[in-house]
Amino acid sequence: MGKFADRYFKVCPWEVIEEGFDPKYGRVSESIFSLGNEYMGVRGYFEEGYSGDKLQGSYLNGIYEENITEKSAYKGISNRGTFMVNGVDWLYTRLELDGEELDLAKSRISSFKRRLDMKTGVLTREFLWHTKNGKELRVKFSRFLSMITPRLGCQRITLEPVNFSEKIAVKAGLDFSPIHETMQRSLWDCLKQGISDGVTGSLGRTKSSRQMVYAGFNIQSKQPLDYTYVEKDKLNYLGFDMALDKGKETCFDRTAVVHAEKNTVKNPENVWSEGSELAKLYGAKKYDEVLAENRAYWNDIWNTFDVSIEGDDDNQQGIRYCIFQMHQTYHGEDSGMNIGAKGLTGEAYGGNAFWDTETYCLPFYLFNNTKAARNLLEYRYNTLPQAIERAGDLDCDGACYPIATLDGTESCTLWQHASLQFQPSTAVAYGIRHYVKITGDKAFLYEKGLEMLVQICRFLATRGQWSSRTGKFGYYGVMGPDEFQMMVNNNCYTNFMAKKTFEYTIDVLSETKTVNPEAYAQIQKKLGLDEAELDNWRRMAENMRIPLEEATGIYEQHEGYFDLPHIDIKAIPVTDFPLYHNWSYDRIYRNDMIKQPDVLMFMFLYNQDFSCQSKKVNYEFYEPRCIHESSLSPSVHSVLASELGRHREAFDFFSFATRMDLDNYNRNTREGLHTTSIAAAWVNIVYGFGGMRSDGEMLLFNPSIPAAWKSYSFRVLYRNAILEVKVMKDMVIFKTINSLETKIKIYGKDYSIGGEALEITVPEEWRG
Repeated sequence: MGKFADRYFKVCPWEVIEEGFDPKYGRVSESIFSLGNEYMGVRGYFEEGYSGDKLQGSYLNGIYEENITEKSAYKGISNRGTFMVNGVDWLYTRLELDGEELDLAKSRISSFKRRLDMKTGVLTREFLWHTKNGKELRVKFSRFLSMITPRLGCQRITLEPVNFSEKIAVKAGLDFSPIHETMQRSLWDCLKQGISDGVTGSLGRTKSSRQMVYAGFNIQSKQPLDYTYVEKDKLNYLGFDMALDKGKETCFDRTAVVHAEKNTVKNPENVWSEGSELAKLYGAKKYDEVLAENRAYWNDIWNTFDVSIEGDDDNQQGIRYCIFQMHQTYHGEDSGMNIGAKGLTGEAYGGNAFWDTETYCLPFYLFNNTKAARNLLEYRYNTLPQAIERAGDLDCDGACYPIATLDGTESCTLWQHASLQFQPSTAVAYGIRHYVKITGDKAFLYEKGLEMLVQICRFLATRGQWSSRTGKFGYYGVMGPDEFQMMVNNNCYTNFMAKKTFEYTIDVLSETKTVNPEAYAQIQKKLGLDEAELDNWRRMAENMRIPLEEATGIYEQHEGYFDLPHIDIKAIPVTDFPLYHNWSYDRIYRNDMIKQPDVLMFMFLYNQDFSCQSKKVNYEFYEPRCIHESSLSPSVHSVLASELGRHREAFDFFSFATRMDLDNYNRNTREGLHTTSIAAAWVNIVYGFGGMRSDGEMLLFNPSIPAAWKSYSFRVLYRNAILEVKVMKDMVIFKTINSLETKIKIYGKDYSIGGEALEITVPEEWRG
């Protein structure tokens, strides 16, 4: 792939460790040490202040600003962009000793060590501060976000003087002034600040979207503290002195509550009152008490859904880091939230959600946390009105889900993406199908899923057209998942996924009419659905243009793709990456180079629809043309390579995926984590080496094992059974750890798996 690891962090199965601070990796470390709990996230910035290069970021899911540009003269082109806004610094701390303020860009330090403990979710950082006056102070910062109480964050600062006894001046506050980097200014107005009942509070409001955030904190210390309260513009803080005794540790804790209010017309005084009450309630909790809750939470996660690898510490750390970040990013707290491409770890992509949610992230939650999986689809139902409005903007009926969104509206102002890509709409339909198939949740299908499916089909029906030459139905002037091919006709992925959406919707409507006529009647009445419309969709599906070269069995990515000039992607210098930054925009579109899997993507999603030979010839044709400019690309290639017996190739792709951010493969970890790629790394283990397929009538497994591994194991939640799969060199063991029985297919044979372990010999062809 022309990309190689930039190894900086220590390899440890349960921790991420940075030993010694290198400012060149400052922003990379801020991303890697990001913490989140779905409700809010905070980058691993230095809370004591740092005058060097940094991206000091604190974010709240669904709190955004908007950027409205001059309305285009052309209809259907969005002029409103939304982006997750950099919020309040609730960790704000300043330490001053002998008139010298601690700043790692200026202060002399030694023995620096930063550590993220994935068993507890605690981030710690410690070092020895050598002051200009010769004093040595050991400083330790600890922080974590509560996974039980979403609005709650905790901080502990421990100080140990090595060669002196003296007082140190401390400031602990709330700061709404951090800049949003892409705008180069703070995007908050501070409406109110104050202190009452031991709670220091501040209320901010975004300048354009008018959303409000309250932050409040309590300080707890065994040492009596005499506070001075100070307000300065968007900053307010408590100033106090702490007595330090030589050789003894002294610490203070902060419990902070951050309360977001998305209702823009709500009275600020009411938001202040609500936030203050929450701060009093949760702020009374002790640091150790909240930590014990977190430890129990993560203990349950790891005991139930760990992925264990024996014989490969690099990828063991990598996959656990991926799992850790997935649970931090989203765990089903609120159906009004979704998953941004960078999660809550940075400003790139503006915190917007893309089609990756249903295709890459949803599988993780389907088999680890079904509540979270349902809530992701609930989000799409909640934003159905905006999708209907967007379809109207494009002169179509039904619902067109946006390519990028925070609040359900289209937030991509690049017309070639927002107006030409329909992956989000067909991905939502696929997500509904996948969710219902795996969970059996027909109530969701009848109450919400059907309505979305019908509206998506209406969009697909009115956006497609009939060919005057072939009489086939298809899509013209589109862009598929491969964003290096723009304004093409009959993109194979777009057409195939539309065909499947029509067919699935017709099937579930027919089934609903039989098994739940009341639900069918309700959807008919609500949407004005009739048989003539269904017949029209059926005719479109039956006549869908699916470009296929019969002689070779290769699906043509779009009409005319086979005629494009060929480019040897291996001949592209590594210095040319990323291509968007180094090639003129139009140059990217003038060859057969692929950004990410397109044909191979629908072969992954609907894997059981294709023969092994079909997957083989298409993989062999398209893989050498894929440049993997998207972080989502390697995992899909790895899964298919594993299925085709290309085990070394599969492993190489996997190693790139699981350590993409830890080893900064794309040289852009500094901008935030590749959250949906992190989800794909889990998919890579379970669907790749584990050989699981979930698109058929039952779960099937064809496990293989990389040559470098001694064994590996994973667990998936399926219809309330927790299925454990352990793969060794010549043996695979299946059982359910909660003793519930479930039927699955293994190496082509049907089995009923329960609490008693089933041992199966690994066939020769599946030994990596």
